[in-house]
Amino acid sequence: MKKKKVNLRDVAPEEHHHHHDDGHNHNTSKETSNLKPYPPAIFSFVLLITGIAIDYFDTFSFFRGWARVVWYLVAYIPVGLPVIKEGWKSIVRGDFFTEFLLMSIATLGAFAIKEYPEGVAVMLFYSVGELFQASAVKRAKGNIKTLLDARPDIAMVQRNGDFVSAHPETVTIGEKIQVRVGEKIPLDGILLSKKASLNTAAITGESRPDTIAKGENVYAGSINLNEVIEIETTKEFKDSSITRILDMVQNATARKSKTELFIRKFARVYTPIVVFLAIGLTFLPYLFVDEYVFRDWFYRALIFLVISCPCALVISIPLGYFGGLGAASRNGILFKGASFLDAMTKVNTVVMDKTGTVTKGVFKIKEVVNKSDFKEAEFMQYLMAMEEQSTHLIAKAILEYKTDGADFEATDVSEVAGKGLKGSVNGKQVLVGNKGLMASFGIKVPKETDTIVESIVMVVIDGKFAGYVTIADELKEDAHQAIKQIREAGIQRLIMLSGDKNSITQQIASELGIDWAKGGLLPEDKLNEVEELKKQPDVTVAFMGDGINDAPVLASSDVGIAMGGLGSDVAIESADVIIQTDQPSKIARAVQIGRSTRNIVWQNIGLAFGIKAIVLILGAGGLATMWEAVFADVGVALLAILNAIRLQRMKWS
Repeated sequence: MKKKKVNLRDVAPEEHHHHHDDGHNHNTSKETSNLKPYPPAIFSFVLLITGIAIDYFDTFSFFRGWARVVWYLVAYIPVGLPVIKEGWKSIVRGDFFTEFLLMSIATLGAFAIKEYPEGVAVMLFYSVGELFQASAVKRAKGNIKTLLDARPDIAMVQRNGDFVSAHPETVTIGEKIQVRVGEKIPLDGILLSKKASLNTAAITGESRPDTIAKGENVYAGSINLNEVIEIETTKEFKDSSITRILDMVQNATARKSKTELFIRKFARVYTPIVVFLAIGLTFLPYLFVDEYVFRDWFYRALIFLVISCPCALVISIPLGYFGGLGAASRNGILFKGASFLDAMTKVNTVVMDKTGTVTKGVFKIKEVVNKSDFKEAEFMQYLMAMEEQSTHLIAKAILEYKTDGADFEATDVSEVAGKGLKGSVNGKQVLVGNKGLMASFGIKVPKETDTIVESIVMVVIDGKFAGYVTIADELKEDAHQAIKQIREAGIQRLIMLSGDKNSITQQIASELGIDWAKGGLLPEDKLNEVEELKKQPDVTVAFMGDGINDAPVLASSDVGIAMGGLGSDVAIESADVIIQTDQPSKIARAVQIGRSTRNIVWQNIGLAFGIKAIVLILGAGGLATMWEAVFADVGVALLAILNAIRLQRMKWS
């Protein structure tokens, strides 16, 4: 079973604290970071360039000795002092081997050996890198900001006969609220008005307006488009869909992938090793080199320290996953953590429920077969008059049939338990029901009905078989496209497990081209089937269902994917991935986003290790200067960040 999520409702999403166990605290929150924005960096940059120009042309005699030291010291302080302070705070907390300490030692060491421009440059570019990181994280959090903006802060609630303004948190279940044109719906509820046109883009990713009828569910964060509507609330503000989705997105950033956890552990061991290697690089050559010059070896050690800072890894890898989570959210897919982005890339078997997953879960008339002397419309009026006396889901589907002319009225209607109805319509005796009802009254039915797998309603008028209607659950519009795209994504095996009767399950599976199917299953039967699949070698199972009766199997599969998560509390709790738009075709998109994220992350790892290894060797051999070291550290970090940002611009077909 999956671990229960930690409730981070009280954590403001704007505060992204990027604290690593290795002592690297990339804290990008403006309120808590001492690394101030652009003006200090610009000031230092101007002084640095001016100083280098004066050094190069050597035209000012005063720019020597203490004047030169003070000039570069003034250039250093705006960008260097905040980093030194962070380093000192880390030492006080017991974190000695941090990037702040590495940068401080390297740059102050450069000043000690009179390499002032290089000392300023290292700290300047490091600070610029931090600014780029903050900007990249802000960009990656744009989708979460959209969700935050979608959370309303005002509700017009009916109290004492008038609609008054109140905070949504004060509105209780069952109260009536009013939403004007252009306003956001503040709480989940049931529509009391005749109809509503809503923009649900902020919570489903779908820009197309959604038309809602009276009595249907509406969700907080949707925007009312056409006319004033009234809603009866069904949930408190803290339990509304938009709040729960926000919780889930925030929690997702806290659930690390295995790659991310490995890099954190690696950096924690790697950083102290690098510090001791730098110390060794400074002093050990004294034992082996004939003409040992302390300044030269100390300079090489400083270069070594700058190059070895693992900033590119500890910044860009979490940022890559964060970008993947944001891109998925923008596409109407919510991952509960970076680990599930990784898991989606390994899925090779997709198991799916039928009802509510690839079908709409709503009964519709599939075929009307009229064998009577009446016209079809009149035949249907006899049937509909009887079904008006029933509350069964099949009756509701039949009553949606549109007919012209006066409605017929049924009288003396009685129920034959488990078989159907008998009664009188317009003076004619009518039977409506299944084959069992027909057999009870000795009515002979056509042989063609023996092969029909859908639900069938037969009609007898005045003792004569008049025809039948087949009722079936309707496939979702994108069901065929979903199966095609899942296969194109490289998924090897597709399986359908359903609680519906086996004949219908097999028919739907055959129509969609699914490899294997089984119907008539209870929730525990589905769980057992998936557990057996997981026992097979090299099988990674993703299960997609509606998140209600499928909760056990959603939780136990390698990746649980819930359809229609907005309306299902169980889906939010049990699944690892939520498809907000209720479209099975989003499964292939989730796989694509997971793979793109994984590729970006591994590109960044290769980039960082490759360039750093080359420049480390050159630096230890005295072939690289501090400028190459700056590129190997800050330059690689910037390249990795820019690479991670690509996820925000990617398009998936």
